[in-house]
This record gives sequence, structure tokens and C-alpha cells, in this order.
Amino acid sequence: MEFLSGRCVESDAADEGIGVTGIRPKRTTQQNNALHLYLERLADALNAAGFDMKKTLKHDVDIPWNKEMAKDFLWRPVQEALTGKESTADLDTHDPMQIYEVLSRHIGQKIGVFVEWPTE
Repeated sequence: MEFLSGRCVESDAADEGIGVTGIRPKRTTQQNNALHLYLERLADALNAAGFDMKKTLKHDVDIPWNKEMAKDFLWRPVQEALTGKESTADLDTHDPMQIYEVLSRHIGQKIGVFVEWPTE
């Protein structure tokens, strides 16, 4: 895969040259809004369940979650592992649900907190 004009390009090197086989569009505004609403709800659910960052990440200081911390400490590491992309601005339309499913499953299994992906 390569990045061309900020878009992920899948290439097929089987031919003599490299040809573009498909360009996946960037995430939509609706996906961006859903991502940030999910992160806000996740932070609220973790706080309500008594899982501050210390309990979740094993630090020594009680720090309540907020949307940005959920993004930086929970979402982004999964995003980078799955997509190799550092910024949420670089996500394509397939990435958010893939990342959500992995993160949601992990948090649900580890600490029993589950937050649905926003649909409104």
C-alpha cells in the first residue's frame, strides 16, 4: 500500500509495473463525528464504572478519563497497530469500524465496559 494525495492506494506489483487497484476514500464527516462521540461516551462509561486511568493503565495517579485521553491512550494505539496511521485525519472509510471492533472487544473482555458505536 502507498499513500497518494493523502489517500491509501493499494497496488498490484504482479504486473511488470505497479498499477493502482483501488483508492479508498478518507473517513466521512459523519464517521469523524461518530468517532469523537464514541470516545466521549467511552470516557464517561469508564469513569462511571470506576475505572480511572490508574486502574485501566496501571499508573499511580487517579486521573479521570476525557475524550482526548481516550483517543490518545486507547484509540490511537489500536489505530496505529491496525492501520499504521498516526492521525485520525488519515483514516479511510473502512478504518473506524475495524478499530472500534478491536478496541471495544478488548475493553469489554478486560474490564466489562461496553460502549456502542454511535448511529445517530
